[in-house]
Amino acid sequence: QVQFVESGGGLVQAGGSLRLSCVASGSAFSIFRIGWFRQAPGKQRELVARITSGGYTTYTDSAKGRFTVSRDNAKNTAYLQMNSLKPEDTAVYYCNKVLIDGNPAFDSWGQGTPVTVSS
Repeated sequence: QVQFVESGGGLVQAGGSLRLSCVASGSAFSIFRIGWFRQAPGKQRELVARITSGGYTTYTDSAKGRFTVSRDNAKNTAYLQMNSLKPEDTAVYYCNKVLIDGNPAFDSWGQGTPVTVSS
């Protein structure tokens, strides 16, 4: 099964930026639709952005205009550039292959990368 390793999180002040990375194992990354998810304390995990194998991107309303998802298939890596961060963006961020309905394809998750935005 494909494994994902997320990195790049940290503590940042409101209005700041972070760039998250997601490295996938295996050789099929380039054909995956990849999603970035987040889980805030006490809340369910939610999808915030996704990118198709061809580079088409979609975002939730909370991420639109502030987050940018991209990918480098040669490096088996997806990125999430987050700008104008808000305290409500505080969460652990994960990546996974995502199905067309927005649900994650794999049951197992990486360790995630925590993002804390201070006000």
